[in-house]
Amino acid sequence: MADEARSRLGRGLASLIGDVGGEAAHVDRPSKAAPRKVPIEFLKANPKNPRRSFSDAELAELADSIRQHGVIQPIVVRPVKGATDRFEIIAGERRWRASQKAGLHDVPIVTIDVTDSAALEIAIIENVQRSDLNAMEEAQGYHALAAEYKHSQDEIAKLVGKSRSHVANMMRLTKLPNEVQRFIADGKLSAGHARALIGVPDAAAAAKKIVEQGLNVRQAEALAHEEGVPQRKPQKSRGGSAAAKKDPDTIALEKRVSDVLGLKVSVEHRNPGGAVQIKYRDLDQLDDILRRLESRRK
Repeated sequence: MADEARSRLGRGLASLIGDVGGEAAHVDRPSKAAPRKVPIEFLKANPKNPRRSFSDAELAELADSIRQHGVIQPIVVRPVKGATDRFEIIAGERRWRASQKAGLHDVPIVTIDVTDSAALEIAIIENVQRSDLNAMEEAQGYHALAAEYKHSQDEIAKLVGKSRSHVANMMRLTKLPNEVQRFIADGKLSAGHARALIGVPDAAAAAKKIVEQGLNVRQAEALAHEEGVPQRKPQKSRGGSAAAKKDPDTIALEKRVSDVLGLKVSVEHRNPGGAVQIKYRDLDQLDDILRRLESRRK
């Protein structure tokens, strides 16, 4: 896939496969076949799919919908090299799993011809845009793009429509002990909790304490400082003077919103209300924010 096309993948999976209601029609598309139905056993999961966790309850709910309406959006696949009638799933493994639960014999697919790197990029983009990945899956997906395919953090940020700092912070989670990573993957720790543990000498013990005591992010940060993580120096404004200090609750709130959007967020309290500032890189990134906010209203 050309670099220009790859840099614009963040505009949406729909634009890649020509789906109805897609994003930007001008995106360069990989070669693909027309949608068609194939036996469900012709498909296999992608071992590098960033999404590892599939809720039984969610699969059961989707299976019920599929029994009633069928699989509305085709599963995106690529041919398995050296095999006949075998396809590897790029995007749509949850639909494939739910279709099996629903007892379907055939599923609709769209076949595209992409490299290993592009296949991973598409899988990450689709899941990130749908908020289907937990924090650890997202972190490991970014790490794979950097380690296996030599993407820089700036390139990854452009691919997924996030800020570079968000990508960097998520990738740091892969440096945490395995026990802490399991807590994150299981939803027992948020990304905010986990970032507070980076640099803690015994992060696993601190994580266990956070989970057992039900500490919030602010309390987790306080615990991390007690365990040996140095306090950050106050940031300075561009003019050189120290920036106005924010109370810990406001800082924790900014982090919560930033974790949801993947962008830098600033909260300013005023009397009686306040203002929330979201920093975006370009109009494509702003369009992605609006699309995700609108999808939550449905």
